[in-house]
Amino acid sequence: MKFVSWNVNGIRACVKKRFLDYFLEVNADFFCIQETKCQEGQVDLSLDGYFQYWNYAEKKGYSGTAIFTKYEPLKVSYGVGEEEDESEGRIITLEYENFYLVNVYTPNSQRDLARLPKRLQWEDNLFDYLKKLDEHKPVIYCGDLNVAHEEIDLKNAKSNIGNSGFTYEEREKMTKLLQSGFTDSFRFLNPTKTDAYTWWSYMNKVRERNIGWRIDYFIVSNRLVDSITAVDIHSQVLGSDHCPIVLELNNVK
Repeated sequence: MKFVSWNVNGIRACVKKRFLDYFLEVNADFFCIQETKCQEGQVDLSLDGYFQYWNYAEKKGYSGTAIFTKYEPLKVSYGVGEEEDESEGRIITLEYENFYLVNVYTPNSQRDLARLPKRLQWEDNLFDYLKKLDEHKPVIYCGDLNVAHEEIDLKNAKSNIGNSGFTYEEREKMTKLLQSGFTDSFRFLNPTKTDAYTWWSYMNKVRERNIGWRIDYFIVSNRLVDSITAVDIHSQVLGSDHCPIVLELNNVK
């Protein structure tokens, strides 16, 4: 089964930049997107053979997530019960017989770290939620998690220590999760790979020179690691400041 995750940085703009060409080419079983930046009725995606689930932010042109899947879930839920999560459209969970799929757009701590305390509380709420799900069946957790976990995960680590997305506090939250029964699927297959990034600033020539950050992830319950057959970063795909990431698993239906 093939899973794709992509922060599209506005689905309406991304559609104009060949989103549908990539969607059809990759032929995923599950296609998760973040930062849709749209309201209900503002975009009509004709995706034959796919069920569509959207979580819209109340604020127009902001945040939002969606999942397109070939398989109808047993249950769909939005957020983790926290009012702010719901209003910003940041979490969708699909439940299947043998796993949960959780699509997340993690809030940014902001350049001046003004939102860091709220971000850390949000991380704690999400951690508890993922652990509770994992008690029942394995979890596939994906999305733009807005953190580069280790120095290997961004180009200029030393100069970015303490900046939003690379604070010790944010990185520690990721470490805590990965020490609690979950695995970063990309690092599982590529433990020492460098220059593998999923986001680049729009500043001049940054993407061309591959000065990026790896902040998009597929994180899975430890008991799924033997099912991982491939993890890819499709950095050649344009249309957003992020690129798609792909996870392939066997024996999870």
